Amino acid sequence: MHSIKQRLADGKEVNIFSIGAIPSFKLIEMVAMSGGYHAIWIDEEHAALSQREIEQLALACRSVGLDSYVRIAPTNYAAVMRPMEAGVGGVMAAQVRSLEEVQQIVSWAKFPPLGQRGLNPSNYEGSYGTKSLSEIVEAGNRLRWLSVQIETVEALECVEQIAQVSGMDHLFVGPSDLSVALGVPGQFMHDKCKSALERISRAALGAGKSWGILVRSPEHAQFCKSLGCQLFAFSNELGAFFQGLKAIKNNYATFLDSDEKKLS
Repeated sequence: MHSIKQRLADGKEVNIFSIGAIPSFKLIEMVAMSGGYHAIWIDEEHAALSQREIEQLALACRSVGLDSYVRIAPTNYAAVMRPMEAGVGGVMAAQVRSLEEVQQIVSWAKFPPLGQRGLNPSNYEGSYGTKSLSEIVEAGNRLRWLSVQIETVEALECVEQIAQVSGMDHLFVGPSDLSVALGVPGQFMHDKCKSALERISRAALGAGKSWGILVRSPEHAQFCKSLGCQLFAFSNELGAFFQGLKAIKNNYATFLDSDEKKLS
């Protein structure tokens, strides 16, 4: 498995699939078998997954050679720390609104002297007690990937300062929330959104950091790629499921339309 953090550091692109509403290890196997993806985005922010579910999904990702990270609502220390103990490659903090908030998240995510994270070796990260404490600290601070989302006006206004925070690896754009914040909901190629993406790209690349986005169309993805975007989240399990249903309905339109008329 090549980690997200290493691929980005090597200048390579990273393709992401998101899972949250239907947290199934079988779906992770299916994504891996389909090919083309490097990692799974586990969405704890909107799906409210339990720690046990995160552990199981992280294990499923490792079993098929996919890296993983958890998107969290950065409300407290435990929300940042526990997914990493479960063995995910990192965390992504949503709804960031200030430089101070990013600095706090970094301190929660890093062991001393870089932060204030507590250490517990009795988990996957500590190889269930078989790693020395110094090994856990060194590997945790070096390998864990930390991303913050730029999706609010407040974050956009200080994105240059956020990008410079030591210990923060990556900026990720939430295009839906950003478009709403900019007053153009769902208009992802609006000049306001494109200008914001250009600013985020300059901030990230100027600080030597990578950036990524949940793409909304091939045109949107190509525009982001032209700005130096490396990480692309293409869809989630609900999107894939409904696209599949739509395709089935189109293939069997005569049967399904006829059946609908009978039911009505």
